[in-house]
Amino acid sequence: MVALDLRFAAPGVTEADWRALEPEVLTAQQQLFNGEGWAQGGSGWLHLPSATLRQGLDSLCTVADELRAQADAVVVVGVGGSSLGTQAALAWCKPAYYNQLPARERGGPELYFAGHSLSAAALRDLLRVLQGKRVGLLVVSKSGATTEPALAFRVLWSWLVTHVGQAEACRRTVVITDAATGALRRFATEHGCRSFAIPADVGGRYSVLTPVGLLPLAVAGVDVQQLLQGAADAESALAVPRLDDNPSCLYAAVRNALYRKGKCIELLAYYEPAAAGLAEWWKQLFGESEGKEGKGLFPAVAGYTADLHALGQYVQEGRRLLFETLLHIASPRSGLALPTVTGLSDGWDDLAGRSLGWVNELALLATEVAHWEGGVPCLRVTVPDQSERSLGQLFYFFELACALSGRLLGVNPFDQPGVEAYKRNLYALLGQRGREAERDRLWAMWAAAQG
Repeated sequence: MVALDLRFAAPGVTEADWRALEPEVLTAQQQLFNGEGWAQGGSGWLHLPSATLRQGLDSLCTVADELRAQADAVVVVGVGGSSLGTQAALAWCKPAYYNQLPARERGGPELYFAGHSLSAAALRDLLRVLQGKRVGLLVVSKSGATTEPALAFRVLWSWLVTHVGQAEACRRTVVITDAATGALRRFATEHGCRSFAIPADVGGRYSVLTPVGLLPLAVAGVDVQQLLQGAADAESALAVPRLDDNPSCLYAAVRNALYRKGKCIELLAYYEPAAAGLAEWWKQLFGESEGKEGKGLFPAVAGYTADLHALGQYVQEGRRLLFETLLHIASPRSGLALPTVTGLSDGWDDLAGRSLGWVNELALLATEVAHWEGGVPCLRVTVPDQSERSLGQLFYFFELACALSGRLLGVNPFDQPGVEAYKRNLYALLGQRGREAERDRLWAMWAAAQG
């Protein structure tokens, strides 16, 4: 199970500081599990792992098997929560350079991601990679109208129809969207595409354990049953209403205590590149859930040890405005021993025969102590290994902590009103009907800013 180590959290925060928040955390936990007030409408993820395991995954796995048989490459079209969780789990559960491995070693088709930017060059380059391959599309969007995935899907769908015809394109396309409404729901119905529903009470950043993440991961050969089982394990273990026995509640309390002590940035650092996607998922989870009403920790991410040669100087001696959360995999996938190299005088001969993973483990400890001695509070979040089950536990651990932490801040952790601001402006500038006045106002502001 996920563990939280606080031995290097002080002096930035003391046990008395987070103990003082225990009543608030446990009250928020009770309200969340009872679906009271603020928890209504956005907490559908809370009992989703156990409920999904009870219902079974037969339908989803059947579609995944069919798509795997139909395609050499599958493109997941989505942005934010419609894509980040899938990318995180793929990187965690599958080997690095997954797409470059032979098909027999991958365990599934090549997996690509689109719809997370508006770059024409990036989409054009993807089409070049897809040329000559049997391609499947998984398009994920609750509304079906979000700009980035909507435009990417238009391009990819048209490309696929051109190459294989509309009937075959329909057979190779799966839609994951709202159960009843929206542009993609209408598209799936009219074209006869297979589809899955995103639960109405599960927001995008909490949706990785719905078909949003489970279907593309099953296509890639990830053991989604074990992923859900890990989350279900955490669902049960983290229902305990005691701070000492609930690392998720404790994490929420400690990070809020640090926030109230003046820390305004949380830096999540990982030591295994396989956790890079998880860090990006974490960044959206906490950024969208907490950053509102002028409140919230700024979620930043660092990949160590590489970023020790980029951000390390600032973390060690810069302004004391951040704390670190170190993501630690107790038993990562490793087994690479350092060789003896004759004639190489680099000072590392004594490490011959040692595991490189052992060196990486010591690098974590060395950094943790150095930053702590430099005045940076350090929390350590540890999972047992790099399995699907451990990842499921970690997803649930962070989701629960995020919901509780947002409540301690006094904000709604399930909405994201600020995200709509740029969308409204973009829709107006693109000439969307009914937004003409807003378009004229924006262009006038731009002209005035030019002097």
